[in-house]
Amino acid sequence: TFIETGFHITGVVPNNEVVVSMAQSVLGVQTMMILILGYVVNIIIARFTKFKYIFLTGHHSMFMACLLSAVLQASGFEDVQLIIVGGMFLGLVSAMLPAVGQRFTEKVTDGDEIAMGHFGSLAYYISAAVGTLFAKDAEENSTEKIEVPEKYAFLRDTTISTALTMAFYLVTAFAAYIADPAVVTETAGGDNVIVYALTCALSFAVGVTIVYNGVRMILADLVPAFQGISNKLIPGAIPAVDCAVFFPYAPTAVILGFVASFIGGVVGMFIVGATLGIFIIPGMVPHFFCGATAGIYGNATGGRKGAALGAFVNGLLITFAPALLLPVLDVFGFENTTFGDFDFSVIGITLGRAAEAFGTTGVYAILAVLLIVAFVPNFIHTKGAVINHVEEE
Repeated sequence: TFIETGFHITGVVPNNEVVVSMAQSVLGVQTMMILILGYVVNIIIARFTKFKYIFLTGHHSMFMACLLSAVLQASGFEDVQLIIVGGMFLGLVSAMLPAVGQRFTEKVTDGDEIAMGHFGSLAYYISAAVGTLFAKDAEENSTEKIEVPEKYAFLRDTTISTALTMAFYLVTAFAAYIADPAVVTETAGGDNVIVYALTCALSFAVGVTIVYNGVRMILADLVPAFQGISNKLIPGAIPAVDCAVFFPYAPTAVILGFVASFIGGVVGMFIVGATLGIFIIPGMVPHFFCGATAGIYGNATGGRKGAALGAFVNGLLITFAPALLLPVLDVFGFENTTFGDFDFSVIGITLGRAAEAFGTTGVYAILAVLLIVAFVPNFIHTKGAVINHVEEE
């Protein structure tokens, strides 16, 4: 929900309906064509370059197609030109972004043959880089080695710890009730507000538990299945999967990362509000999923300190970047609407500012640079057949 007062107040995209609405109201069929062409380009880049990462997170590809369609139309592109340029960008970033931080991803997964396929990835890699500040004692101080007294051993259960952490719902409900009791009562459907908030917290925890179980199935079936694709169609192909797939690698870092990211979001909200007159209200979904993943990456390189500081930085990033993306989307008429995950903001701001300064020529220049970066490694010696991935002996 977006609210306006004396300040320009906005929220990070709260649910998929906003993005789907953008796809329908902006370009509709053209957005879907960008999505389809993006998949084709991703496969071509993986087949003929050393960026052999196949982006499998479909809903994020859809969101990126929506962003590209909006920004490119605002930049002067239309019809077939828009579809081709948007599809090229989508396919290239889908293949290349997983490679940027693959060395960090392999520390998280301990060498499992998967990559990060989520458009919050640059913030995760930054979190991992922040974690390296504490690299000296990273392994000994891992979040997964935190000792819990036996009487509190039940907190090691991720469902219980997630449910308790989601007590944030109570704080949010209480603050909202003070601001406008009628709206909160209506949202709760006439139920007791505290009971409603607790029900939401428990429902979220149950949903995360389902995600964990689904992730285990993915890891058990997807990687072996991809070996067939790798052997037959795209030699050396690596699946780039959703951020939730990484949760089982460090369940404690998930909780720590969420809390630290949310705190970073609150701090960032006040800083951005004071400096830009814009309030990016911290959203539970981006701070849970992106914050948790940032915590996992920070933990892999810097233990619990890396998890906390890395996720805190992530919270700042997904507050500042969406605020800076707002003017780009405002040009297209999407006032008070922005994207929550970091990569969307980086790509949207880069393309928007390039088009503002140089018109369509600036966008084509960025596309040309990406194509050069994609194919140049084919003509130089690299450590492995896949960029930033070295196969174990």
